[in-house]
Amino acid sequence: MAGLNGPLRSSGSSAYAHGSFVWRLLLVLTVLPMVLAIYAFILQWRGGLDDPASRWPVAEDRSFPGMGDSPLSVGGSSSLATSLLSTTAADCGEILRESSSSSFPYYRGWKLDFEADPRPKICITSSTSAGLEQILPWLFYHKIIGVTNFLLFVEGRAAKPSASAVLESIPGVKIIFRTRELEEKQANSRIWNEHWLAGFFYKPCNYELFVKQSLNMEMAIVMARDAGMDWIIHLDTDELIHPAGAQEYSLRQLLSDVPSNVDMVIFPNYESSIERDDIKDPFSEVSMFKKNYDHLPKDTYFSMYKEATRGNPNYFLTYGNGKSAARVQDHLRPNGAHRWHNYMKSPNEIKLEEAAVLHYTYTKFSDLTSRRDRCGCKPTKDDVKRCFMLDFDRDAFIIASTATEEEMLHWFRERVVWTNRQLNLKLLRKGILTRIYAPMAIIQSLRASGIFSSAITSANKLSSMENFQNKNSSVLATSVESQAHRKVLQIFETSEAALPALSPPGLNDLDLSS
Repeated sequence: MAGLNGPLRSSGSSAYAHGSFVWRLLLVLTVLPMVLAIYAFILQWRGGLDDPASRWPVAEDRSFPGMGDSPLSVGGSSSLATSLLSTTAADCGEILRESSSSSFPYYRGWKLDFEADPRPKICITSSTSAGLEQILPWLFYHKIIGVTNFLLFVEGRAAKPSASAVLESIPGVKIIFRTRELEEKQANSRIWNEHWLAGFFYKPCNYELFVKQSLNMEMAIVMARDAGMDWIIHLDTDELIHPAGAQEYSLRQLLSDVPSNVDMVIFPNYESSIERDDIKDPFSEVSMFKKNYDHLPKDTYFSMYKEATRGNPNYFLTYGNGKSAARVQDHLRPNGAHRWHNYMKSPNEIKLEEAAVLHYTYTKFSDLTSRRDRCGCKPTKDDVKRCFMLDFDRDAFIIASTATEEEMLHWFRERVVWTNRQLNLKLLRKGILTRIYAPMAIIQSLRASGIFSSAITSANKLSSMENFQNKNSSVLATSVESQAHRKVLQIFETSEAALPALSPPGLNDLDLSS
């Protein structure tokens, strides 16, 4: 009997164990989802817990730029912006009202130092009299795309203490005032005593500016070389480099890819085509541009020429021969504001097929009167030729000097503003016009981050205006000293004249055979 009962007990015990295991497994599968749900609820519950995001100052809207009613889309305000506005120049008002240091805290303390030793090192030099509302967006935009140093020759509003103190406080920026000492030094410079620039001497307005720019560029070459720069670009503060075709929208990457035997890179210019007459901040409001002749099929350019000019003297309102970047090397010299040259050789140059310089010209109605106020020429066809190189500048000066404000506004809308949507769409389809949003997006995001107001706040920490003036004097002394130590070169006379601002090809230049 014992032998018969043994196996039966073993079988019953095994069945009992199996049933117990199944019951426990069902219990675990039932309880586990409940435990996970409770745990998830605890993780999402913020009551009484320290939320790291709450440590940042709270703004009215914490949305990222471009979302809903963020400061980017509707304009923000803060007590900080209001207080800063009262302590800085009036021309910074729009910047301070539209930026808040707490609107985008992830940029807090951003100094734009992406690499310890970025290569290639790129320097932009500019001669400017603009205010901070134009210079700061221009400057920080170019920092974003890879420019490392800026040499700013300042006059007018840019030279005022409230503006120059801010500019000099920004890392990588050197400012040079137009002092009597500087003018005397440049009057004895090499290019002043050569023939290639002589045709522009002793003429007012645009010609005078062209000579100043060339003299400043000569000094900037020396300063750029002493600072270890690899490339130098001359750019006005109404122009933005558009590094299309480069990886990650990087000017540094674009120039890194240039073959080592190339001395100069030409950026064809695109011209702003505004669609309203009430533009206040061109960099943030203008997205439509007219393409350069060099970036269009020749037959398209000439077949659409009359529709693209809209009764103006030329295809572009102002210049059409682009700007250039030069490799910093021995014997480099400027060749006017648009090109570089070399005393010892003809530079090997290439023209970029995608990248361009975006020229924001006549974007505001006030540009008509501001240009008029800078020149003392008579508003006659003969006299304006002494002042301006380009036909549209001459026409605009005469209108601004002789017409009423209502007549000027009518002329501005007819000749500058692109209000005909059907024509715009036609030219967009043909490729004459194009939409470019990257610079607008970058500058709007910078403004929303509060970086412009942060730059002004940092400048206010300077110990005193007297210390600032002393510091500026030392900067000028350094530049003069660098000029004095310039490597002595054998002088070569050249009959080639400086390359001035030139209009794009016109219908008289039509030659489809070449």
